[in-house]
Amino acid sequence: MAGALASRANPLISSLPSFLTWRRLGFRTICSGRLGHLSSSPDVSDPQSSPGAKFLQTFTEEFEVGSHSITLETGKIARFANGSVVLAMEETKVLSTVASAKGDGVRDFLPLTVDYQEKQFAQGVIPTTFMRREGAPKERELLCGRLIDRPIRPLFPPGFYHEVQVTAYALSSDGKQDPDVMAANATSAALTLSDIPWGGPIGVIRIGRIDGQFLINPSMAELNLSDLNLVYACTRDKTLMMDVQAREISENDLKAALRLAHLEAVKYLEPQLKLAAKAGKKKKEYKLSMISNATLEKVKGLAEARIEAVFTDPSYGKFERGEALDKITQDVKKVFEEECNEESLKVLPKAVDTVRKGVVRKRIIEKELRVDGRHLDEVRPLYCESGNLPILHGSSLFSRGDTQVLCTVTLGAPGDAQRLDSLVGPSTKRFMLHYSFPPFSINEVGKRGGLNRREIGHGTLAEKALLAVLPPEEDFPYTVRVNSEVMASDGSTSMATVCGGSMALMDAGIPLREHVAGVSVGLVTEVDPSTGVVKDYRILTDILGLEDHLGDMDFKIAGTRKGVTAIQLDIKPAGIPLDIICECLEPALRGRLHILDRMERDINAPRTQEDRNSPRLANMKFTNDSLRRLIGPQGATRRKIEEETGARISVSDGTLTIHAKNHTIMDKAQDMVEFIIGREIEVGGIYKGIVSSIKEYGAFVEFNGGQQGLLHISELSHDPVSRVSDVVSLGQKLSLMCIGQDVRGNIKLSLKATLPHKEAKSSGVQGSSPPVKPPSNVWASVGAMSNQDSKFEESLAEEGENEETPTSLSPPSILIRSVDECDEEEGSSKLGEELEVDTGSVTSRREKVSGPGSKSKKFPHLKTAKDSGLLSGTGFSSRKIDSASNSQATGKNNKGAKEKDRDGMRKSAKSLKLGDKLVGKVHQIRAHGLVLDLGGGVHGMYKFKTKGRKDFDVGEALQVECSSFSTKGIPVMNLLEDA
Repeated sequence: MAGALASRANPLISSLPSFLTWRRLGFRTICSGRLGHLSSSPDVSDPQSSPGAKFLQTFTEEFEVGSHSITLETGKIARFANGSVVLAMEETKVLSTVASAKGDGVRDFLPLTVDYQEKQFAQGVIPTTFMRREGAPKERELLCGRLIDRPIRPLFPPGFYHEVQVTAYALSSDGKQDPDVMAANATSAALTLSDIPWGGPIGVIRIGRIDGQFLINPSMAELNLSDLNLVYACTRDKTLMMDVQAREISENDLKAALRLAHLEAVKYLEPQLKLAAKAGKKKKEYKLSMISNATLEKVKGLAEARIEAVFTDPSYGKFERGEALDKITQDVKKVFEEECNEESLKVLPKAVDTVRKGVVRKRIIEKELRVDGRHLDEVRPLYCESGNLPILHGSSLFSRGDTQVLCTVTLGAPGDAQRLDSLVGPSTKRFMLHYSFPPFSINEVGKRGGLNRREIGHGTLAEKALLAVLPPEEDFPYTVRVNSEVMASDGSTSMATVCGGSMALMDAGIPLREHVAGVSVGLVTEVDPSTGVVKDYRILTDILGLEDHLGDMDFKIAGTRKGVTAIQLDIKPAGIPLDIICECLEPALRGRLHILDRMERDINAPRTQEDRNSPRLANMKFTNDSLRRLIGPQGATRRKIEEETGARISVSDGTLTIHAKNHTIMDKAQDMVEFIIGREIEVGGIYKGIVSSIKEYGAFVEFNGGQQGLLHISELSHDPVSRVSDVVSLGQKLSLMCIGQDVRGNIKLSLKATLPHKEAKSSGVQGSSPPVKPPSNVWASVGAMSNQDSKFEESLAEEGENEETPTSLSPPSILIRSVDECDEEEGSSKLGEELEVDTGSVTSRREKVSGPGSKSKKFPHLKTAKDSGLLSGTGFSSRKIDSASNSQATGKNNKGAKEKDRDGMRKSAKSLKLGDKLVGKVHQIRAHGLVLDLGGGVHGMYKFKTKGRKDFDVGEALQVECSSFSTKGIPVMNLLEDA
């Protein structure tokens, strides 16, 4: 039936020999341009072969750990892999696959490769790279790969040297959970399902702590508040791996966290075993590269005594010891070559290494003697030196035994922070530690390549250790880069990096809370071969490279005197009991305190930076319009400042940040910024300006972001000046002091106030020195970065509420007047004519002041006299209320009458005294006050109070009291009913 249907669908098939048909060859027919393998013939009677029936068989296991529901799934994705599992927690899913090579595996190591990758599709994002695809592995991906590799590697059986590759992907991410721990558990499940011999499964878990309460698998938001980030991996009864970042957690609290982590991690084991029972493969018999007992015994007989003699001689250095051991290996090799023992020659290096391991471990267990003759808890000799490269921002040299590390610190602007592109975590990183392990440090020849997993791992460990003591970003906004260059290596270079990095940071003047030191602890165990139980063990403090290689554990612990900041645990056997791990914390603490004592003798507090070529960083607040003017079209103005000064400028949310290499560059950059943008004008402030025009009565100076100020002829010098051009010239640059505002509304500048005062001839008293520009708040007071305060703005607000008439030197609302306006009124005969309070003159004055250009659009942060309601010191607005009466009054007045009234007013005003009480009538109502008719042609003024009465009528009689006089002699009155 099926054949007839096929022939009817495609008649060409019926004309071909049967052995040439697609079906005969095991292929489906051509359909929709695709070609595929044909599965077994479908049975029409089978309900699962009907259209829409499920084709893939999927196996799942669901369980809970902490408050999270976790799902393991296999059979749907990556079915051809030796083992594949998708692990899901909420909306985050991770796929892990394993595969092994088909070769014979004849080598002396396990070629295990772990690749972890976070592709941007997991969050619905297209990569921003030029090719719009992911590139080389990022640091985070390498670190996650190491996190997976470290706990699974010890569980492969001895002699299993077949190539194994683990590939993990983040399929989807909601940003709440870190996929790294999920990928490690998925990898364990995939290895358990596969036919690869492996001693799992394992459980991997993350523990956090907020306010003393431990959290199981905390979210990324919770980790930001947590003082502990512990990743723990274990089998049912032994610890395999540990990775810790903490904020000085005590050893007792750490032990409690480890015991909780073990109880929660084992919850991952049973679901993996159940899934393997449903869909797992039978373990395959792989060829193991084992050393025969005969070969091992012969090597022992030839080399054991000589190897023991080398290890018992503490006079040997690292390379002398290595040369002696190599000579022993060559002598044994010659014996095997004479005997033509090819099988033993293949495993000779491994056999000699096994004998070495036995000799060293036996001496440590039985005699408690180490290779270099130290006690088990003894730290090697220390040497510390800070500031050895004085031209750098910070530097140090740290040596422990033969291990030597050179650390340098470079400070940068906030814009220098590293941009991160990962599925979870912050988008930038302001503290970076880069660890480098050049080949010469172990007297080898090698090439420098790209990112190295070992260097990335060691650098990240030291970075975590130091990050806990850095000041918060709001107090210390610098970007910090620490470079660690290993000069010589004989074990624990990462912990030497922690010590050297801490000293270099203090040498750079960074306010660390205290020093951080690190030490590596090792372990040598004696295990019952039949049961795998540890019978005896010894803990070693500050292990050598050889002790790391021949021992069972490398337990790196860094911290301060208060507690632990970072831990990394790697082991070689298939697990170590947790009790032994906890016991190692005590000797590590003693060794750490010993190292801290030595470091503090060299440098125990951050250095000051006044006399050093250290960088400066200043934050300044400006309006957005001012910042746009500073940046210029397409950033041209900012680039010009950076090119001329060498400083770096960044703008963010109303804040201008300047980063300079030294104090000189910072001053130069700040001067250019202040000249372009300007800063809030303060009486007594020093400003740099350029003479833009010269008049008979003074010079106009452009300063503070293009503003105009008047340098009167009387303020040029302490000596009398006949002509302005004798002292200043057009285009000349000057440093001037703001001394207030004149009656025309001009900003008053003074040159003589910045010059040394001369002794007065009459009294012989020397004047006080002029105020100087306050120094910029940079570097030293990290918590109070240079931030232009708002005293001037506060003074403007205070003036609106002040009940008395402001004095000329109080911080005024400044009226910015152009040179053209001043030229227009240069012909005025008398200054008093500008301030007439009668209707006609006030209206004319208002038109001049409030016309176009009276308030510069470039400087919205300054108020004009019109905005503040001050009219050349009169304190009230020129808004016309009663136009009919004003026009009528204007028509009645003529020039002679005005001058007569004005002279009479001035004469009568002089007869008034402070405290005189009289009755005045409301002559005019202005926006901010009243014009009062005091009788006899005398006009006074009354300024509205904030919470006082404002409902007055023209002609209303008021009882008033003379409280003060304006700069033009106009009486300022107070209402008696307000008293």
